Amino acid sequence: MIVEADGGPLGVVVAGANVHDCKLLEPTLAAIVVERPKPTPQEPQHLCLDKGYDNPTGRAAAASQGHTPHIRRIGEEKLDEKRRKRHPARRWVVERTLGWMSKCRGILVRYAKKSCNYLGLIQLCCSLIWYRRQHRLAVLR
Repeated sequence: MIVEADGGPLGVVVAGANVHDCKLLEPTLAAIVVERPKPTPQEPQHLCLDKGYDNPTGRAAAASQGHTPHIRRIGEEKLDEKRRKRHPARRWVVERTLGWMSKCRGILVRYAKKSCNYLGLIQLCCSLIWYRRQHRLAVLR
């Protein structure tokens, strides 16, 4: 799953549990359904990834889609002068979106045997998340 900075789902791919995430990066980036602006030198498209993508395959997949990859090296932490973590990783964005998706019973426990049916349920859940966010913003105005 790929999400925006606020946790809104942009694209999702279903694969077996034995497939490594870096092999699914290119299909996941291709599954983004929102039209994104063309990257320019003044405004590049950034992509933040975790340390699991710190390999040539992950970097090449991000660069082939026109993204500027931000991948922390394995074993590297961002520390300040006193050797403390200054800005901890923001991995909670994707986990929060998965928590929102777990509210749907058909996704929490996979009842669908076919992967295409399960993918359809996940895409329906993602559209419900976007609808609820849009409705909440419209009510606040």
